[in-house]
Amino acid sequence: MEILFYHPTFDVAQWAALLQRHLPQARLRAWEPGDNAPADYALVWHPPYEMLRGRTHLKAIFVLGAGVDSLLSRLDAHPDLLPPDVPLCRMEDTGMAAQMQEYAVSQVLHWFRRFDDYAALQREAKWQPLEEYRHADFTIGVLGAGVLGGQVAQSLHSWGFPVRCWSRSRKAYPGIESFAGTHELAAFLRGTRVLINLLPNTPETVGIINGGLLAALEDNAYVLNLARGVHLVEEDLLAALDSGKIKGAMLDVFHQEPLPAESPLWRHPRVRLTPHVAAVTRPEEAAAFIAQSISRIERGETPQNQVDVARGY
Repeated sequence: MEILFYHPTFDVAQWAALLQRHLPQARLRAWEPGDNAPADYALVWHPPYEMLRGRTHLKAIFVLGAGVDSLLSRLDAHPDLLPPDVPLCRMEDTGMAAQMQEYAVSQVLHWFRRFDDYAALQREAKWQPLEEYRHADFTIGVLGAGVLGGQVAQSLHSWGFPVRCWSRSRKAYPGIESFAGTHELAAFLRGTRVLINLLPNTPETVGIINGGLLAALEDNAYVLNLARGVHLVEEDLLAALDSGKIKGAMLDVFHQEPLPAESPLWRHPRVRLTPHVAAVTRPEEAAAFIAQSISRIERGETPQNQVDVARGY
């Protein structure tokens, strides 16, 4: 079994060793320009066009990350980038859900316990106990309720917060109010105090967190973006922060990465940011998941993590 590998930073030797633990018959090789030798599978992240072009005999392509938008966004320029009828698969979890839960819960609790306000008071050397927030007044809305969004929503619900989610189709998570479709977005936003974004990157979701959406949130709301930078209109967020409509924002993803030094997001007093580290691919867990998926395909079964290219996830 021949497996092609391309990732700009991952260690191919580490991945080869990990995969062979689960698939002893597999041989993983790093793709190099000019490599047109046959392969059964491809593991990729931001692959060159030349790597996948014409590889119609692949049994599947696995994207080494939570989203496949980086690959799908290039289809407009290269319609033949993805070989016809070759399944495109994404990571279902591989440890990312736990990381997202840690990130989201820690930040929501930071805001709920008013640590942002106490940090501001500390800078002024002010000793001033503040009135506590109530759980009932701290409704959390999760945009996107797939594998990651659903688990983040359920984790926050266990802390006693009212939690709601919004997605393309209605969900049935216990104790979580579900909204679906564009006609229910306004109802989802009404009363939301903390907005957490975990949407997939599709043409319909680009720029969805804009001035109009932010204005529909509760006053003094918070924004946590863990999905993609293209979802957020950064200028609109800055305007909402400056007007006082939005009290604070925590951002892990940006339109341009690395975030340029001249971006006002670096210096805004009510913005905190991290360099796209909310959930990273963990090789040990990802290799086990990929091996399991390959075994399913080899048995003639459909992989459960196959992407609907038309929908984008």
